[in-house]
Amino acid sequence: MRTALGFMAAGVAVVYVAADIEHPVLETALGLVMVGLGCLIALLGAWRWRKTMRALREGGEMPGPSHVTFLVVGIVVVAVAIAVVIVINT
Repeated sequence: MRTALGFMAAGVAVVYVAADIEHPVLETALGLVMVGLGCLIALLGAWRWRKTMRALREGGEMPGPSHVTFLVVGIVVVAVAIAVVIVINT
């Protein structure tokens, strides 16, 4: 949940605080992608938590690392997008 909140807060900050980006479409798109990714991370985190709690209660199999892989890929994609925006602005 902390990661999801961080993504959402960073998305809002990109749009409203970092107003020095020359291309407002890039700024808005990057902010929306970050907020959307934060929402998706929150949903996946809640789903994974429920699955983990069920596995602990019923003795089932624990969830695998697929969501962690998704999170890492999402972070890398956002970082590359930020780098591209920085290069375009300089």
